[in-house]
Amino acid sequence: MSMFCFQCQEAAKNQGCSVKGVCGKEEQVSNLQDLLLYNLKGISEIIQVGKNYNIYNDGLRKKINSFITKSLFATITNVNFSDDYFIDKIIESFEIKSDVLEVIANQVKENTGADIHDELHPAASLKSLDPNQFQEKAKEVGILSTGDADIRSLKELLIYGIKGIAAYYHHANMLNYFDESIDDFIEEGLASTLDDKKSVNELIGLVLKCGEFGVKVMALLDKANTDSYGNPEPTEVNIGVGTNPGILISGHDLKDMEELLKQTENLGIDVYTHGEMLPANYYPKFKQYSHFKGNYGGSWWRQHDEFERFNGPILMTTNCLIKPKETYINRIFTTGVAGFEGVAHIPDREEGKEKNFSKILELAKTCNPPTEIETGTIVGGFAHNYVLSIADKILDAVKSGAIKKFIVMAGCDGRHNTRDYYTGFAKELPEDTIILTAGCAKFRYNKLKLKDIGGIPRVLDAGQCNDSYSLAVIALKLAEVLKVDINELPIVYNIAWYEQKAVIVLLSLLYLGVKNIHLGPSLPAFLSPNVINILVEKFGISGINDVKSDIKTLIG
Repeated sequence: MSMFCFQCQEAAKNQGCSVKGVCGKEEQVSNLQDLLLYNLKGISEIIQVGKNYNIYNDGLRKKINSFITKSLFATITNVNFSDDYFIDKIIESFEIKSDVLEVIANQVKENTGADIHDELHPAASLKSLDPNQFQEKAKEVGILSTGDADIRSLKELLIYGIKGIAAYYHHANMLNYFDESIDDFIEEGLASTLDDKKSVNELIGLVLKCGEFGVKVMALLDKANTDSYGNPEPTEVNIGVGTNPGILISGHDLKDMEELLKQTENLGIDVYTHGEMLPANYYPKFKQYSHFKGNYGGSWWRQHDEFERFNGPILMTTNCLIKPKETYINRIFTTGVAGFEGVAHIPDREEGKEKNFSKILELAKTCNPPTEIETGTIVGGFAHNYVLSIADKILDAVKSGAIKKFIVMAGCDGRHNTRDYYTGFAKELPEDTIILTAGCAKFRYNKLKLKDIGGIPRVLDAGQCNDSYSLAVIALKLAEVLKVDINELPIVYNIAWYEQKAVIVLLSLLYLGVKNIHLGPSLPAFLSPNVINILVEKFGISGINDVKSDIKTLIG
């Protein structure tokens, strides 16, 4: 094998990509990501050993926390495809590792006389490599270096959950929201995957602890977003186009959204969202900009056609990037952790300043307006603050029988035809059911005409995958009001997954005690048969079948 990766739902043959990623990731990038992850584990272990000796260097931690978070985010599916980016990060990780090891080892020696070097895993002790050796070393330390399939499965489940935490935490950090306990867990979890003595039960405990911190990080991000931009509110979003040149912004980063809107004001340039940036339309602070026109297009995997027809520049702020076509590669820009060879990159903001989007603005002025691909509106903005404000109305509808079931259909979209299942499922649902959604999974059914129930839309879109916390808050509040266990609510779960942020959403639900989740369109390739059996026995997790039988099972 020239590489091995099975972290996303598109893993080849639902086993793993071994030559080139189905996502488009080349073998060298995949291997560089493995080596970077190995070094992040090593840095984390040094910190854990230091804590065992009561050595806690606050200044040092602040230096590396952001590095670990951003580096993990960059390894998520469809975020960064650049060799140079990962080579730079690996070199930086060696430098950080050397600094951390020297400081902590010296402090331990000074305080206790002990030499910690003998306690460390080779990942912590490896302080440098010639870049020509990166690929060779990466193949030694990749996923398959763990021989036992069940231990490997649980370690990877933990790592992918941590990657999801890092993604959400990075967005909160961009808005200056931090929580030291989240940094602590990220490092504890990474370091634990180096311990070959961890048992299956110990790893299961860490996986559930990961879910606990998934809830915590999503709550932090929810606070960061709502404190900064107001509570999302029900909104009719325009899906047509205007007559001005436009800029299309995709991904998830609301800070980038804010700064782009500020810099394009009064320039005769309209701004449109795409994909997971659609929920920016629901925030009150963004609505004050008259040149914020609405949403263009749909899910991430349609970008080849939609980016080409948009005509203006496109800004990718995070994941959901696929290899650009030559017809628009000169109009697409990445920023933050996103990257692709040959694509222009907007540098990070300097301390106290905004990002400089002037190159995008100047290009936009020379472009034609977007080509119209649809007209009308779609409705969203049903996050927990609004839904709980109409809780009495919802409870009355439940008690009267007008609403029989809520179906959580949050998660991811993807390009395989198997995803048509979710459109068919939504169409076949009885008219006394409500869909609760967040994430790009909604693009499979958010333009269907599914009516409403007493003025309550049958698709309640809470926002990005980042906003899945809203769905948990709604369920927990309903359980509290109705004085029942969360699994006794008239709520069922039919969730689509694609990448690692969906993994942390799943682990968060498991931590909250939610059972009998249906997960599709396929169960993760990184789950061994024995680990699947554990999840089935402990939590009732199952895959999907066909629409009619699943509706019968879930709705009755």
